[in-house]
Amino acid sequence: MTARVNQRAENITPFHVMRLLARAKELEAQGRDIVHMEIGEPDFPTPAPIVKAAQQAIATDAMHYTAATGLPLLQQRIAEFYHSRYGVQVTPQRIVITPGASGALLLALAAVLDVDQEILLTDPGYPCNLNMVSFLGSRARRIAVGPQTNYQLTAAHIVQHWSAETRAVLLASPSNPTGTIISEQELSQIAAVVSARQGELVVDEIYHGLVYAQPPASVLNVTDQAFVINSFSKYFGMTGWRLGWMVVPDHYRDVIERLAQNIYLAASSPAQHAALVAFEPATLNILEQRRVQFQQRRDFLVPALRALGFEIAVEPQGAFYLYCACGRFTQNSLAFCEDILEQTGVACTPGIDFGTHHANTHVRFAYTTGLEKLQDGIDRLQQYLSGR
Repeated sequence: MTARVNQRAENITPFHVMRLLARAKELEAQGRDIVHMEIGEPDFPTPAPIVKAAQQAIATDAMHYTAATGLPLLQQRIAEFYHSRYGVQVTPQRIVITPGASGALLLALAAVLDVDQEILLTDPGYPCNLNMVSFLGSRARRIAVGPQTNYQLTAAHIVQHWSAETRAVLLASPSNPTGTIISEQELSQIAAVVSARQGELVVDEIYHGLVYAQPPASVLNVTDQAFVINSFSKYFGMTGWRLGWMVVPDHYRDVIERLAQNIYLAASSPAQHAALVAFEPATLNILEQRRVQFQQRRDFLVPALRALGFEIAVEPQGAFYLYCACGRFTQNSLAFCEDILEQTGVACTPGIDFGTHHANTHVRFAYTTGLEKLQDGIDRLQQYLSGR
């Protein structure tokens, strides 16, 4: 029987890196040694204080549903974090705990976009953003960005591309796949442009803790009218726990709560109890040590890849990715990554996962594995490229 798939589901594009990851796992099962530089998952385990808090909570609590917006004590802890980290006042009632940052993004998009309305976002950018918009029956206008603007949207971009159908703008700072940051001044100008057009601003800040120079401003430093998405996955090392949060403008609190009640009911109770200690000094000390190690990996990998002939136009200020031009080697980034995996056992991500703008001449390397493995990966790539 032929599946009768609806058009919105049919329009969802594949995430090619997941197929590459599956193939890498197959090769490992066959005894091959793989250097994983493809997926955005830190190699560090969840910090011990978080694991201990989860074990204690499970042992002493029946783990019932929380409210759809989350555990009140966790909302309070996050509000305190915004005050201590950014110097901004956020009421706990504006914080919604979600099943990962993806759950937060789905809520925000569902709240602001009607069918056939448009949201502006970058090309290259995180692919699931585009697919979520499509799934809701709305439209994403991808704006080509490059090194000239740090691979980020600017206020000028938004003025240029805003149309009668545009409803919102989606930013990511630091971004995936480029690791670049939007300055506080540019954030302020973007917020003003969007507000003047009565639009909505959605900002992904899930890599904020993983920054290697001046800590970035939150969009909340320039406006309290933005949707701010964050996660316990990347900086806090809780990928498998599937827990995120969103700061919601006051006038959207009711609709966001109703959407959460119906889409997923509530985020994981054990994960929420575990996250209560994520902001404590002992945990933050562990996370800071890990941030320093990520910086060391970046500082090794940038010159090493450049020496091999990859072009890195903008050194990333945050996250744990390097977005590299590989045009001197290939005009087909997917085939290039597939061949590298088969020939060398190094797994990386093709640019076509992140958009269409020069996508076939770019690849992304994630420095989510240790320095010794990264050096091994560079050695394998050097041997591979010297034979081309």
